[in-house]
Order: sequence, then structure tokens, then C-alpha cells
Amino acid sequence: MPYSITLLYAGLAGLLLLALSFQVVGLRRKHRVGLGTGDQPALERAVRVHANFCEYVPIALLLLLVLELSTVVSDLLLHLLGAALIIGRLLHARGLSRSAGTSKGRFIGTLLTWLMLAVAALLAVGVAVGGILAGFGR
Repeated sequence: MPYSITLLYAGLAGLLLLALSFQVVGLRRKHRVGLGTGDQPALERAVRVHANFCEYVPIALLLLLVLELSTVVSDLLLHLLGAALIIGRLLHARGLSRSAGTSKGRFIGTLLTWLMLAVAALLAVGVAVGGILAGFGR
């Protein structure tokens, strides 16, 4: 099945986004806050976890997809990148949900997410440059 690797991690990311959304909605209902965070620390953290996910995951999935489409990157490496993204976002969410300060989960989650993005972005640039240079040789 084409693009099944990205499909897997996009599906997992979608489920995680729903879980984070439910967490925000639950806290909004609990604290009766319709907009903003109502000076509720737990709600503020949940909103930031959700927003942080929305800030990083789309570009990460796009990079994963274009690398998969390139057919240059191995399936194993694509799975490692996808797993790093999902595990990183889970750890970040868990760490930040519990404390606004530094935490092991938040640190490792951020590190995994950034590592995934850095490797995927560098691979994408490398594949693109390789394709461009190959085109000049014709």
C-alpha cells in the first residue's frame, strides 16, 4: 500500500490530537471556562500541550510524507522518524501536563521531536539537492 508509513503515523498523530483536545475540553467544562484559560494552571498547561502539538506535528508529517514519496529513504528510517515523533509528542504531553516547569518527559519529548525534525529536514534537503544535481548531469 503506497504511503502506508506516513499513513500510520498520521493516524496515530490524529488520535493523539483528539486525546489532547478531549483533555482541554474536559478541563474547560470542569472549570467552566469558555475561552482562554481562566487563570487555571492545569487548563493553561493543557492548552499549551495541544497548541505545541499543532505547531510541530504538521511539518513533521509533511517531511515524513515527502521522504516516503522520494523512495530514497529506507522504510526502517521512516519508521524510526515516525516513532520518534509520536513518542516525543507523548512524552512532551505527559511531562508538560503534570508540571509547567522542566520535567524529564518534557525535555526528552522535545529532544525527540527536534531530532526527528532535524534529521527529516536534512534528509529532505539532501534528497532534493541530489535530485537537482542528477538533473544537471543529463
